[in-house]
Amino acid sequence: MRFALALLPLLALAACGSGTENASTPVTSSTPVANVAPPAGKQWVDVVSKTPEAGFRQGNPNAPIQLVEYGSRTCPTCGRFAAEGVEPLRQKYVSTGKVSYEFRDFPLHGPPDLALALLNQCVGTDAFFPMLDQMFANQSGFGEKMTALPESFMQQLQTMTPPQAAAAMAEGMGAIEFVKQRGIPEAKARQCLADQATIKSIADVMADASNNRGVQGTPSFFINGKAVDAAMWSQVETALQAAGAR
Repeated sequence: MRFALALLPLLALAACGSGTENASTPVTSSTPVANVAPPAGKQWVDVVSKTPEAGFRQGNPNAPIQLVEYGSRTCPTCGRFAAEGVEPLRQKYVSTGKVSYEFRDFPLHGPPDLALALLNQCVGTDAFFPMLDQMFANQSGFGEKMTALPESFMQQLQTMTPPQAAAAMAEGMGAIEFVKQRGIPEAKARQCLADQATIKSIADVMADASNNRGVQGTPSFFINGKAVDAAMWSQVETALQAAGAR
């Protein structure tokens, strides 16, 4: 099955940092949202769940303000948001129970993003965000290895099925070794790279984002289902505060 490669025409219309169609700043709420206490013995940042939309949500699942990011692990703008925004987002907003943060895959760059997405989901729901953070932190390392790959390698990818392309790219960019160093056995990593159900799920998320939500690139942010014109943390924070997270 060629679920991911079938999305390549969509990638021609997408770009890192291009956001969504018809994005706007949410209407300002005149009333600040109240804090919500976490479950006994827990903190909201430790509460993670997989959503019906096949994203991964951190924080209060019933938060009155729900932030969704469509992201790509090889997108520099997403990497900048991860470096500058995710920690204050968690500490200032997710931890209060006012805001939840959901990451949905938008494999902008094809096989490299697909490989990293599959390996990220391989760790399970509870460890999803720590691995996501580490992958973004190593973005330049993956990039250096990809730059060194010969053109013939990239051409061969076009003849492969998604599992074959994901495995080949994971090897070429050092991603299998990366997750091995973080406790994922190589056999399990390769099994995850060949997981047709997860490949289809990731492809479906991207198709829905492109066809039904106006997503054209990464990062693209939504607050309570409404697209916002934001790419940098300062813009996202302004939108959150406008929605009542203050």
